[in-house]
Amino acid sequence: MPPRLDHLTIAVSDWQRSKAHYDVLLPLIGFAPTSASTWANEAGLYLQFVEARGGTRAYERYGAGLNHFGFAMASAEEVEALRDRLIAAGIACQPLQQLGPALALFLPDPDGLRAEFTYYPPGVPPVG
Repeated sequence: MPPRLDHLTIAVSDWQRSKAHYDVLLPLIGFAPTSASTWANEAGLYLQFVEARGGTRAYERYGAGLNHFGFAMASAEEVEALRDRLIAAGIACQPLQQLGPALALFLPDPDGLRAEFTYYPPGVPPVG
């Protein structure tokens, strides 16, 4: 059995500001809190948030890092509906992007870390 991704640890510069963002986003995409700073979905993917330590550089143990993380959506309509729900909840969203045959929404958090929500038609891989 190949290994599966089970968690991402995301270092943020201001936990309270980031918490306000993720408290809106994560329930909309099927995550539930498991502690004050950790969320999980039914597939067993955990997102753990920690506050970056002052004086650290990107990608150090306690420094900010990671370009973006992506979630596959079941349809283009799901991507559009998520964007609409985020806007209704007061989250500023970037325009939808057509990436060849795929439709994507990139959503930056308060530190600029982007979550990607993309519908890939059958046979289209998530990365090229």
